[in-house]
Amino acid sequence: MVLSMTGYGKAAGTFEGKKIVVEIRSLNSKSLDLNLRLMPLYREKELDLRAIIGEHLDRGKVEVSVSLENSGDSKNYTINRELAQAYFNDIKAVAQAVGEEPKDLLAIVMRMPEIFTNEKEQLSEAEGLFLNQLVHEACEQLITFRKQEGDQLKRDFEQNIQRINELLDQVPQYESVRIDIVRERMRASLEKISNTAVDDNRFEQELIFYIEKMDISEEKMRLSNHLNYFLETMEIPLCGKKLGFITQEIGREINTLGSKSYHVEMQKLVVEMKDHLEKIKEQVLNTL
Repeated sequence: MVLSMTGYGKAAGTFEGKKIVVEIRSLNSKSLDLNLRLMPLYREKELDLRAIIGEHLDRGKVEVSVSLENSGDSKNYTINRELAQAYFNDIKAVAQAVGEEPKDLLAIVMRMPEIFTNEKEQLSEAEGLFLNQLVHEACEQLITFRKQEGDQLKRDFEQNIQRINELLDQVPQYESVRIDIVRERMRASLEKISNTAVDDNRFEQELIFYIEKMDISEEKMRLSNHLNYFLETMEIPLCGKKLGFITQEIGREINTLGSKSYHVEMQKLVVEMKDHLEKIKEQVLNTL
């Protein structure tokens, strides 16, 4: 099964008046490169969230963002009433002692130090479990996205592999022609450097030896096998790395065909094979 490493997933839910939003994005990477951006309230959950994401996602450069929106029903501060009352009484007593009429005492008290006390919100077990579930859902959304992208990758792979196979089928028509070309070149070269008659039997023996080095039967067979193996490997899970190795082997056989071609039209076929192989290589880098 072909999966893309590119993906996006999002899950949101409301817990006790707070809207929690989890977003996950992934790009290609050789391993799982995970970056979490968490609200201070959820930092204690980082190890748990990493474990959950690691269970779902095998590879990729993954960015996870957890954001929080308050609905306005909750507050994170309290008024120190005892201290406020003490400030009020003291200010009023001082004003009376100096003969001043106290005005706007409450406004003055509200500006005094430590009247407001910030509450550090604690993460409850229930909220932690709720966050875990949202991360699970976001990961599943991302995997669905990866499958959709993977289907397109598979179609592209099949088209490029099919085209390389078609080009390979055209190679045999030039094999005998290139041998005739090499024979004529060798004979012409011998006639230029020698004034004596050429021994045809010896010439044919040397030509056979040279032609054996030009034989591409094994390269064609191995290339065909690698192309079929590539198509078979696409059906197994997490095949990206293996497809990369097979692609390298395909490249070696195509390069050898090019070095043994000795024919313009055959070289053109090899060049086009390489073009389709490069497209495959680029797409394999984004395959999980």
